[in-house]
Amino acid sequence: MKTRVLPRTRWSSPALWRPTPVSLAVLVSSLALFGIGEGMLVIAALGSTPWVVFAQGIAQTTGIGLGWATFWVSAGVMLLWLPLRMRPGLGTLLNMVVIAAVLGAFVQWLPAPAHWALRAGLCVGGVLTVGVASALYLTCHLGAGPRDGLMVGICRATGWRIGAVRTVLEVSVCAAGWLLGGTLGVGTLLFAFGVGWVVQTAVGVMRHGGEPA
Repeated sequence: MKTRVLPRTRWSSPALWRPTPVSLAVLVSSLALFGIGEGMLVIAALGSTPWVVFAQGIAQTTGIGLGWATFWVSAGVMLLWLPLRMRPGLGTLLNMVVIAAVLGAFVQWLPAPAHWALRAGLCVGGVLTVGVASALYLTCHLGAGPRDGLMVGICRATGWRIGAVRTVLEVSVCAAGWLLGGTLGVGTLLFAFGVGWVVQTAVGVMRHGGEPA
């Protein structure tokens, strides 16, 4: 039997739209942590995430705004869910709301550091935080965000490891965005090559430590 991509844990929900109090608490807190991680990357100012670079490239090529480009990228990614038989859940909806709210508040609250070492620390910390937060909210089994859902769907369909799939996706959209005119940075490359392996490691820890009896 093929090992499931995401383990069942003590905080997993029984259904996509029927959270338990524990699964809902873990979902909201992990999405808030995700927003903090993205905020750390923004404040570090060492390069946008690969999907933002991709949206930048599309915006420059088509002439539409970055916000609309990001929306259409997300919509296109969710269309790719259909052949992978992925379904949205409560986590898909809260992904869009909680992460954006926490990201906006965090960036307003924490001043951007001037020293390069602090910026580098925020960048590395942001990648680690996003990776761990992704593993936490995905193991709630309440639905994924557009990009995480694509990753999980490909892993289920192919049996490939999370780290490899996530890295291929991030590097591919990073390269496409750069070719379309998006701006890369050290942080972009660190995220592209590192976040998938952080997610995989965190999921592995939860598989062995969080599996219900």
